[in-house]
Amino acid sequence: MHIGEEIVLRPRFKRTIPEASEVVLDRLEVTKGTQTDFVVSRIDNHVFIRIPKSKQHFWSPQLHVEVDEIDEQNCELHGLFGPSPTVWTFFMFLHFLVACLFIGFGVWAYTNATLKTSYGIQLGLMVLMIFVWFVLYVAGRMGKATGKPEMIELNHFLNRTVGL
Repeated sequence: MHIGEEIVLRPRFKRTIPEASEVVLDRLEVTKGTQTDFVVSRIDNHVFIRIPKSKQHFWSPQLHVEVDEIDEQNCELHGLFGPSPTVWTFFMFLHFLVACLFIGFGVWAYTNATLKTSYGIQLGLMVLMIFVWFVLYVAGRMGKATGKPEMIELNHFLNRTVGL
C-alpha cells in the first residue's frame, strides 16, 4: 500500500489474512499492555489504533481496522486512516457551512437579479465561498501530509502485530 499517492483524504485498504479473525483480534488486543507507542482499543471486531495524547498534534491520524471473518481459517482486514473524529467532524461542518452559504448567496443573487437590482456583491460572496472551500481542501491535504509519517508508523505497527 502506498499511502499518500491517491487523491483521498482518508486512505483505505483491504487485506486477506490466512488466520481466524479471533486470533488476529486477540493479537491486537494483547498489544494494549505490551507496548506504549500506540493506544489500542477494541469494540467487537473494530480496532482503533491511535497515537498517545502526549505525542498527538492537531493532524495526528488514527487507524480504524475492522476484522471480518471469511471462514474459520481466513479473515479480512478493512483499514481506514483518518484524522481524529473531532477534527473530521469539524472539517465536515466547515464544508457544510461553506456549501450552505454558497447556495444562500446564490439564491440571494438570483432574487436580486429577478428584481432587477444589483447582485454583484452576492456573486462576489459566492466566489469567496469557492475560495474558502479551496482553502479548506488545501488545509486538509497539508494536514494529511503532516500526519503521513504517523500513518506509516500505524501501518507498520499493524503489519508487525498481525504478522504481515
